[in-house]
Amino acid sequence: MFARLWNWIKGLWRTIARPSVHYSLGFLCMSGFLMGIIFWGGFNTALEVTNTEKFCTGCHEMRDNVFEELKTTIHYTNRSGVRATCPDCHVPHEWTPKIARKMQASKEVWGKIFGTINTREKFLEKRLELAQHEWARLEANDSLECRNCHSEDYMDFTRQSQRAVEAHERFLVTGEKTCIDCHKGIAHQLPDLGQAGMMKPQPTEEQIAAYLDSLTVPARN
Repeated sequence: MFARLWNWIKGLWRTIARPSVHYSLGFLCMSGFLMGIIFWGGFNTALEVTNTEKFCTGCHEMRDNVFEELKTTIHYTNRSGVRATCPDCHVPHEWTPKIARKMQASKEVWGKIFGTINTREKFLEKRLELAQHEWARLEANDSLECRNCHSEDYMDFTRQSQRAVEAHERFLVTGEKTCIDCHKGIAHQLPDLGQAGMMKPQPTEEQIAAYLDSLTVPARN
């Protein structure tokens, strides 16, 4: 069986490598060029199909869990009508990081096949682990997906609360921290951060306020 397959491969290679008898070099080049366009168009179309909210919520694991949570947040419904979709927050816009993210996300197919989070109970058990993966990714790329829409360069600090201004000037503008460090629960419910002792609980609002009050923030002009 293997010998027959090997002979077939060698025969195919000889056919491909043999100079064309019936077609000119120009015809072959033009055909290759057109086939390249068709292939690239098909590939890019398929890529964009997987980059839509409809595709992301096509399985009940996402539709019945994290998507339902998103619907209750300001990123889904707000006074301006500008809404973030799943790819806006989970897929980089630039080509190379996007392809890298797609390759990384291909592992999720195995999770679907083997039913890793196919029930609500399994999802809740895995929530912290899933969230940590996303947090680590956003920390590594300096919250790139957040910055696709939000930029400290264009923030109107006069329309923010004093606490937000202090936090942004102290951490974001200086680059000491990135968006995801403070906004982990912005679009989905926070998992139990003390689960299995994997993370320390988040500080309370009173503790955050006390810490910010202890900081010396330069006055803005």
